[in-house]
Amino acid sequence: MPNLSGMLGSIDETLDGEFPLVQSWGQVIKISDQLLEVSGCDAGIGSVCVVDAGGRLIAAEVIGFNGTLTYLMAYESTDGILPKARVSLLSQTEIKRPTLDALLGRIVDGRCRPLDGRALERRESVATNVNVKQINPLDRKPVSEILNVGIRAINALLTVGVGQRIGLFAGSGVGKSVLLGSMARFASADVTVVGLIGERGREVQEFVQDMLGDEGLKNSVVVASPGDDSPVLRRRAAFLATEIAERYRDEGKRVLLLMDSLSRVAQAQREIGLNLGEVPATKGYTPSVFSLLPKLVERAGNIASNAGSITAVYTVLAEGDDLQDPIVDAARAILDGHIILSRRLADAGHYPAIEVSSSISRTMSRVCTDDRIHKAIQFKELWSRYLQQEDLISIGAYVPGSDALTDKAIALRPEMEKYLRQGPDDCVNEQDSFQQLDDLLSNMNRGAAAPELNSALVELGAGVND
Repeated sequence: MPNLSGMLGSIDETLDGEFPLVQSWGQVIKISDQLLEVSGCDAGIGSVCVVDAGGRLIAAEVIGFNGTLTYLMAYESTDGILPKARVSLLSQTEIKRPTLDALLGRIVDGRCRPLDGRALERRESVATNVNVKQINPLDRKPVSEILNVGIRAINALLTVGVGQRIGLFAGSGVGKSVLLGSMARFASADVTVVGLIGERGREVQEFVQDMLGDEGLKNSVVVASPGDDSPVLRRRAAFLATEIAERYRDEGKRVLLLMDSLSRVAQAQREIGLNLGEVPATKGYTPSVFSLLPKLVERAGNIASNAGSITAVYTVLAEGDDLQDPIVDAARAILDGHIILSRRLADAGHYPAIEVSSSISRTMSRVCTDDRIHKAIQFKELWSRYLQQEDLISIGAYVPGSDALTDKAIALRPEMEKYLRQGPDDCVNEQDSFQQLDDLLSNMNRGAAAPELNSALVELGAGVND
């Protein structure tokens, strides 16, 4: 029989003081990997328990129940847990969280424990229903103001509004994390909250040191839960990052929430659902996945009763570059726009590899003037027209002069590519982004691009004749 006083003395260390009291006891009757079946421990979904593993306490979260059995999923390895091991349900009357001042510039895990080797001592009580609260849709303030993200192509062609929720869709290795790092450094936000969910552990340190940097970290909070964490801990980290962003918003701050990635959150929920016996649906994803995503995403945005805001950018992994992937499709439906990164552009060394013709911001019409919207459409029309004729142009089958818009697109292609390219360390603000777009299109409309047009057409004609 484990020593009760010894367990009580180590609970605070195990959970870093998050849940201070023990309420009731139960015992483990079955273990399957990280899934525990427990009897005699009445607990609600989302409650946190600790399990005695031969003197070592293991935290676990309640994910379901069946009659008298309660199902828990451990936050860490279940090695050392014996049959009939004691399980304690921790107090759910309050949660202890570090104060916002203490969190700024820090890196924590999914249980809000420091990963940067420094203590988080200042704490305050937070309501226990932080993961389930909903916002009345009539209490939301409309998106009405532009947010400068420091990326020229996004600022002018896919303008993001304060309080918007937008997705960054791409396959693996196309530059999602680098683009997120640029936004974290350059965006006009009071606080940036970064959730690194389910990624490789190596990438956490690289993101903090190389992409975020010391200056970016000063006004940021990073919540990291790498891919080798338990699925409940990865899911918990996503909600923790959102909770921290909400607390800053409630203080009137303009918050930028960056989550990499929403797909890993979905995969974590799929693991949990399959462990509970849910029937897999599309591509093995369980129904609970598609109900979880809007619960997470809908917590970002503006609140009418508060001057603060949460502008959220969620990366979505298109497995195999499949933009019809079920998670991609579900995210596209619940977000306020999507930015698609093209592997074709990335392979050509084009950064950021934004495919502007396939991307859209659903709030752009609310925050931009008609003139700016018209010029963005004009640019995208030229870019799309070149893509439509690219195969004919590349083999010399396009006849110069057969389509005026295509002729202009050919002549302006170098300038458009130059406009869309931007180094990871280069920041272009909102005003400069629009001004450079004005200059590009004004030159075309005034005929200043005629020499380039004639040169391109002559070269194209020579290619045909050859």
